[in-house]
Amino acid sequence: MTQTSIESQIAEFNRGFEAQIGPELSGTFAQEQADLRAAGHPDGVVPAGDRLPEATLLGADGQEVELTEVLGSSAGVLVFYRGAWCPYCNITLRTYQRELLPSLVEQGIKLVAISPQHPEGSGATAKDAELDFDVLSDPGNRLAAAIGIVTEPSAEARSAHTQLGFEVSDSNADDTAAIPFPTVAVVDASRTVRFMDVHTDYTTRTEVADILEAVRDL
Repeated sequence: MTQTSIESQIAEFNRGFEAQIGPELSGTFAQEQADLRAAGHPDGVVPAGDRLPEATLLGADGQEVELTEVLGSSAGVLVFYRGAWCPYCNITLRTYQRELLPSLVEQGIKLVAISPQHPEGSGATAKDAELDFDVLSDPGNRLAAAIGIVTEPSAEARSAHTQLGFEVSDSNADDTAAIPFPTVAVVDASRTVRFMDVHTDYTTRTEVADILEAVRDL
């Protein structure tokens, strides 16, 4: 299978998106992204070598599930994403379904996507993108906070969201606008973090090849 980078897919999406929303809103988002890049990597992110914190998450049916139960005795690739409202997240998850999941299944490694949105949003994400892996909710960003990757859109970006017809807090299970930085964590069967890739600029994501390289080292 010929792989198409997430970067190239996002670049193509951005060309159409910017033309659709116009220069003012495009400029608002561009400034937010520049500010995020300038702020740099967040402090306190769980480093490789530390154990993954315990976490109680919600399935798409709203039922509680322990992350340890989801992973079982397997290693895992955890994908923290902002929500179904984020087009960059949707591009990424579809790519992981198409180009990453088959290799992980072959190796017995679990793929799990996690966001702070309502369980209904998790279900919609899985259905709309035809995902064959677990899509879970992290209410209040409890796991994301324990890992050190919580942020929220700027006031200007939230105003732009409103103009586009949505509000992040409406999607989140705790009614706040807090979201995780897009992050991929690879953990081994003992729940030790072996790879942690945090993207402060939400228009960039961890490429499939980088994840496959990380799981080769397990």
